[in-house]
Amino acid sequence: MYASMTRIKLIVLLLFATFTQACSKNDVKDSNPTDDDLQVLDAKDVQKTNPMELWAHYMPWFEDKASSGTGNWGMHWTMANRNPDLLNADGKRQIAAHYYPLIGPYASNDRDVLEYHFLLMKYAGIDGIWIDWYGTRDLHDYPLNLRNTEIIVDVIKKVGLKYAIVYEDQTLRDDLSTDGQRMTQAIADMRYMQSHFFNDDAYFRQDGKPVLLTFGPQILTSPSTWSMVLGSIPVKPVFYTLYHHSERAHNEAHPNTAGEFLWVDATSMEDKYAHRPAGGTLLGGAYPGFHDYYREGGWGDQVLSPIAHEQGHLFDQLLTMAAAKNMAHLQLITWNDFGEGTMIEPTEEFGFTFLETLQRFSGVSYDQKTLENIWQYYKLKKTYAQDPVKQRQLLQAFYYYIALQEDKAMAIINPLKK
Repeated sequence: MYASMTRIKLIVLLLFATFTQACSKNDVKDSNPTDDDLQVLDAKDVQKTNPMELWAHYMPWFEDKASSGTGNWGMHWTMANRNPDLLNADGKRQIAAHYYPLIGPYASNDRDVLEYHFLLMKYAGIDGIWIDWYGTRDLHDYPLNLRNTEIIVDVIKKVGLKYAIVYEDQTLRDDLSTDGQRMTQAIADMRYMQSHFFNDDAYFRQDGKPVLLTFGPQILTSPSTWSMVLGSIPVKPVFYTLYHHSERAHNEAHPNTAGEFLWVDATSMEDKYAHRPAGGTLLGGAYPGFHDYYREGGWGDQVLSPIAHEQGHLFDQLLTMAAAKNMAHLQLITWNDFGEGTMIEPTEEFGFTFLETLQRFSGVSYDQKTLENIWQYYKLKKTYAQDPVKQRQLLQAFYYYIALQEDKAMAIINPLKK
């Protein structure tokens, strides 16, 4: 009898303990749902009133001392004579640029940075990025660019944006001395893109085919060669060359190109839009200004005389021109080429000016406050880099952001601000 009563008491105690633990768990979930039941949400598309698709030209080539593998800053922050370890009176690092990123110099494989970049793009109405890609060669910093590109692709898909590749065929020089060697390497690069990018659901397509752009061609300048390179994979991509370069890849016997894309140079944009490229299609372009650092950085002379940024007026004018030309696709030149001063990424000098302009142009319902909140999100990711609990909370904020639930993201972010 005593033993039976003891067993009954034990059962009651166990049930009570289980109930108490369950209540305690529920209390934790209610007070801080990000700790125990992370809500993983799918990305949603931002609604825009302007149907034009906006694509930011994106540089994957920035390295800090940790990411470079050498303990040195990457050359796109240093060029030949700058040292980011040196700080000025304002605490800014010495970098090879006339303009300073709002978050300071960074590494292109830093997922916090990439989330910040792509969330800003999303809430500014940008549809995706065109990645400046240096191929698969084990030369210079190309392997780091390749590594960074794969990480960039992973993050941009999480944010719900699309991407395409802008192939730099200038990488087919240096020790590749014959046309055969260059073509062989180009085919290897093409097959890599086929296996790693072109079949991706997030890759930019036209008529069901992947879109490939090239910054040139600069090295392979024969249409017959491009026929062999582009034909080396199962589905020939929709191929665009740089403005006034399509004749290097396209003729009547080898109709390889779908058209050309615009870039920054001394030619007026009106003259560029009046041009009719081989293939017939012109992809529009808009840039905020131009002021390269090559002379000051010891990389040679200026490639182009400075084009004044006019505190955003030039960018606004070029966007308006593209709308008047009924461009279906517009390349934003660029997101982050600090070496040439064409960046629309937020900087100390211009703040969020260019992205605010894009918000108005694209017709999204967001404003500068949203952009500033994303900046706060990034700073909190760095402030609490060693705090796993807060990192998990911020991960939940990220999921809210990509699902367009900004109010819920801010409910997490605001209490974390110091």
